[in-house]
This record gives sequence, C-alpha cells and structure tokens, in this order.
Amino acid sequence: MVDIHCHILTGLDDGAPSLEVSLQMAEMAIAEGITHIVATPHANSQFPFVSGTIRERREELQLRLADRLTLATGCDFHLSYENLRDIREHRTKYTLNQKNYLLVEFADFAIPPAIEQELHQLQLAGIRPIITHPERNPLIRSQPERLLQWMRQGCYVQVTALSFLGRFGGAAKQFVEMLLAREGIHFVASDAHNTTSRPLKLREAFDRVTALKGAAAADSLFRDNPKAAFDGQPLPYTPDVPSKLEPPSRASHDSSGKRRKRFGIF
Repeated sequence: MVDIHCHILTGLDDGAPSLEVSLQMAEMAIAEGITHIVATPHANSQFPFVSGTIRERREELQLRLADRLTLATGCDFHLSYENLRDIREHRTKYTLNQKNYLLVEFADFAIPPAIEQELHQLQLAGIRPIITHPERNPLIRSQPERLLQWMRQGCYVQVTALSFLGRFGGAAKQFVEMLLAREGIHFVASDAHNTTSRPLKLREAFDRVTALKGAAAADSLFRDNPKAAFDGQPLPYTPDVPSKLEPPSRASHDSSGKRRKRFGIF
C-alpha cells in the first residue's frame, strides 16, 4: 500500500516528537504492508514549513530505513493567504513528492468564501488539489454540496483510514461509508501522527473497504491511486462525480423504524 498523508517526520509539527517515534511509525508501516509514504507536515501559522529542514529529516529517516520503505515529502496544506501566495512562486514546494498533487485541508470552523476561485487558481498552475478528510470536518458534513462542487471542479477526495473503524466518531464513520457507497473517494491515507492515538495503520481499513465495496475498490483507494499521485501520474480510478451526497442525518429507515444500511440501495 501507499500512504500519501502522514506526519512521520520528527519535530516538525504535532506528529512524531522524536526520531525514535518516527522509526516506530516506520516499522508499523512496514508491518502493515506499506511500501511508500509521503511525509506531509502542516504548513500553517503554528507550524512553519521549512523545506530544507523537512528534506534533512526525510533523509535522516530514509538512511535508517534503507530500502525497506520509500519516503517522499509533501505538505498538509492550509489555505492561508501566505501559503497561497508562496505556492504560486514555488509550485512543487508543497506538492506530493514534488510532483503535481496537493493535499488541501480546511479548518473546522470556517470555509473561505472564495474557495472555489482559489482551487481554480491552483489548477490553472498545474496543481491537482486533494481535499483531505472531509468526513472529519463538521462543516463539510453539514454542507456536502460544497464537497460535490469541489469534485465537479476537478478536485479529488482523501479520507482517513481510521474513520472506517470509528476512531473519529460515529458521524465521521457514517459519512465516510456514505462517500464510499457513492464512489466519492479517491484515496485512503493514514494521517498518522504517532503510534498510539493516531497510528500508522491501513490494513484493517483496507479489509473494511474490501468487505463494503470489494477488492478492486480497495486496491484502487489504497494502492493504485496513491501510487499514481506519488509518481505524479493520472489516477487510474476516477469514477463519475456523484449526483448528490446525503448527510448522515438523512439515513433511510425500514418499516420497523430501524436504521437501514445504505450500501446497495443507491
């Protein structure tokens, strides 16, 4: 598997606090069957994004791991004025493996009013935006039409593996399963920060997606699409944009009043 969203590098943000933890996360990834990881530190007002330091930390960790795991760098990109201005001048500074895909994260408390225009400007610059973990964002869950608009605009969607296992709550789990049923997901990634509360695990989520949607879908979301983004290539799995996304609160019920599973009723 290929993980395109991970905070594995030491002391750059709220991810791995030490090289020891970074190495433990790497060993966890190898045991899970992960072959490639993109280290994606935050770039925001709290955590400055310093390319030289990030490169040094990657090289230090890669040296310890040799060829057992392939590491690249990217960014958990926050849509601030400063970041947007900088990426126009340094296009590959923030992208996955310095290619053309970019992880874009929204704050939980506000969505910029001109976001569609900003995303369009990124696309005009040759960047392919990937909206990260919308299932964990309460604003997006309550306004799924916004996510649909971004998908129609050509953006991709990445969800967090642990969301399928309920680690971010029932609302996130229900929303991510709805997205899976609607074929509204392009990538599943770990967004790992440590080895305990936010571990680098994909295998159990892979098995869950396989059970819900089939082996081909799991391969696309955990392997084929992430590897294509890692290499800067077109995605092999790009389903049609869903006609609608229903928030979890609208889940159907059967005649007995019990909640009905969504899968297979679309």
